Amino acid sequence: MNDKQSFFSQWKWGVIIGAVAILLILLIGLGPFFFGVLIPYVAALIFVCGFVQRIVTWARSPVPFRITTTCGQQKSLPWIKNSNLESPHNLLGVWGRMLLEILFFRSLFRNTQVGLREGPKLVYGNNKFLWLAGLAFHWSFLIIILRHLRFFTEPVPGWVLGIQGLDSIFQIGLPLLCLTDLIILGALSYLFVRRILVPQVRFISLPTDYFALLLLLAIVLSGIFMRYFTKVDIVEVKKLSMGLISLSPYIPHGIGIMFYLHLFLVCTLMIYFPFSKLMHMGGVFLSPTRNLANNNREQRHVNPWNYPVKVHTYEEYEDEFRDKMKAAGMPLEKDV
Repeated sequence: MNDKQSFFSQWKWGVIIGAVAILLILLIGLGPFFFGVLIPYVAALIFVCGFVQRIVTWARSPVPFRITTTCGQQKSLPWIKNSNLESPHNLLGVWGRMLLEILFFRSLFRNTQVGLREGPKLVYGNNKFLWLAGLAFHWSFLIIILRHLRFFTEPVPGWVLGIQGLDSIFQIGLPLLCLTDLIILGALSYLFVRRILVPQVRFISLPTDYFALLLLLAIVLSGIFMRYFTKVDIVEVKKLSMGLISLSPYIPHGIGIMFYLHLFLVCTLMIYFPFSKLMHMGGVFLSPTRNLANNNREQRHVNPWNYPVKVHTYEEYEDEFRDKMKAAGMPLEKDV
């Protein structure tokens, strides 16, 4: 077994031991206050502070030049048709490009996969499954978060009830089956299996990539199990949620261990979020390769932080090596 396999083996055992330890702690019972009040407040504080710190750090990073990533014709001469979405030259084009990227993952939609065939021959093809899984996961995750607002608001806004009604429109089972529960489970399963089965993706995957997917899967599975199988006292859950929001903690009774496990996993995600790749949620808005107009031909961008440096001009270079350049037959701009 090589070092990489040994590392992954140890990492997997570490995850298993950690999960068992968490379950044991829950079983012994450090108390509803610890898992229902203290941990959520600590997680929320770390999430907010970490998120703000990352955003402020990115916002303060100097970007003196336009480094927009483009794949279309830049605006230049009037008679040359430009692409204002692929290579935006004004604010309107940037907004359009960002909206399509954030809402529909436009760049991922055009992603291609590459493989070797007999010959050997390099072949490129479409890879829409990754785009579809990513889009399904993110939209489902957003809808699930919005659905959960019913636990933190009183009275519950009508649009939250509307989202919940659309999500369970097929009226299957009791409690009603939510489509996003199935969609997000399928999308996360595909993304996780893809990292394992595709050699190229497995080669570049880090333990943190697996951890994020496993954590999200654990949150989804615990939520599904709690909603459709074990059941919980929704009234007590809402009292706990409203108590946390109003800063007047309430200790619930008779909720059960599955709810605290689900809540603990959510808190773990909140703590992990600001220090992981998941921060692309906020970073995409501050990415200079996306949020800048590509107008380098319309105006000159000068680095304001440049300090004066001594340069060796071509005229000085030619004066220094004129005799040698002339002897070598090289053209001279000034022949003395």
